[in-house]
Amino acid sequence: MNSALKIATSNIHRTSCCVVGAGPAGAVLSLLLARAGIEVTLLEAHQNFDRDFRGDTIHPSVLHIMDEIGLADRLLQLRHSRIHTASFATPSGTIAIADFRRVESKFPFIMMVPQELFLEFITQEAKQYPTFRLIMGANVQEMIEENGTIQGVRYRSGDEWDEVRATLTVAADGRSSRIRKLSGLESVKTSPPMDVLWFRIPREQDDPAGILAQFGRGHALILLDRLTQWQVAFLILKDTWSQVRAAGIEKFRASVSELMTEFPERIEHLREWKQVSVLSVESSRLLQWYQPGLLLIGDAAHVMSPVGGVGINYAIQDAVVAANVLAPSLRRGVVTVEDLRNVQKEREFPTRVIQWIQTQVQKRIVAAALRSPDTLQVPWLLRLLLRLPIIMNIPARIIAHGVRRVHVNVR
Repeated sequence: MNSALKIATSNIHRTSCCVVGAGPAGAVLSLLLARAGIEVTLLEAHQNFDRDFRGDTIHPSVLHIMDEIGLADRLLQLRHSRIHTASFATPSGTIAIADFRRVESKFPFIMMVPQELFLEFITQEAKQYPTFRLIMGANVQEMIEENGTIQGVRYRSGDEWDEVRATLTVAADGRSSRIRKLSGLESVKTSPPMDVLWFRIPREQDDPAGILAQFGRGHALILLDRLTQWQVAFLILKDTWSQVRAAGIEKFRASVSELMTEFPERIEHLREWKQVSVLSVESSRLLQWYQPGLLLIGDAAHVMSPVGGVGINYAIQDAVVAANVLAPSLRRGVVTVEDLRNVQKEREFPTRVIQWIQTQVQKRIVAAALRSPDTLQVPWLLRLLLRLPIIMNIPARIIAHGVRRVHVNVR
């Protein structure tokens, strides 16, 4: 894992825990460890958080975690919108698939907040603790391995190479994790049937609220309420983006407006391809999330499909469990493989279950809709079942909290 080249290192910093990646998982883990008096260094490759994120959903599970550490009220003061319901349109009417007001009392909604603001909020809170250190523009290139144990990382900062030496290194560097590639850990992959094209259109004050979806004619459209804008996800069959683009922007606009039945005229705001970003949908899970001295969490350990929008929330739950399990060992200065195994044991089952659910939705609903030239017809029995409270509450609970509730125990 060490480079064969001899690299001149300018600075060496020592800490208890080095966290690579200041996304939601890395930022929350760092905050929890800093609150517990543990030295933690958080490395972020970018110079700031001012960039366009697609994952902006904070589910009730995370709001409860924030509440447990006394931050929920302040978090909710950030500019945000609230999604209470999720539904999709059919020829026979709109069908509600989740109503969070039925399963939640304190936070009966999904909070839509720009991830930039969320990360700024968490890292600013962490800076209040003297054991926390954030280094922006730290592009991690190598892991430091000695005697079979990861001892930290080397990163580039401008023209210089620096090192962080740590008792434990945690990779929270996302779906394209550099640390995962360096570790050589084996993963199990599924084959999602779709990719997602993202763009935004204006939202008017009297528009419907919540998450809206429409399936039909080989495509699917999902709209997420972002106060003054709709964040639009247009689903296409896997690996057909080049064909969509080759067909031209006008044909694409026509396909979108056909499904955007509430306000088709707003497609006029989408004028060129540079307004559209492409998400190549992946879903995978590491067989083992750790090596001696190293733990992977969030998308670095399990890349999530966008179905249900649960990726950020599962990543933050990983961070909470990691802090709960590892804080005592970090205080002692020795983290064992058994400690790391215990984090995976606690988080692997919920991850496998939600990925199985996502796979079923992709195969039975999304793939069927994308491969059909007709508008999606929902069987009458399913429409009837979705009106029963006991059935209707199941997807709301799973989306809101995941398979298993997580609580902050580290102090």
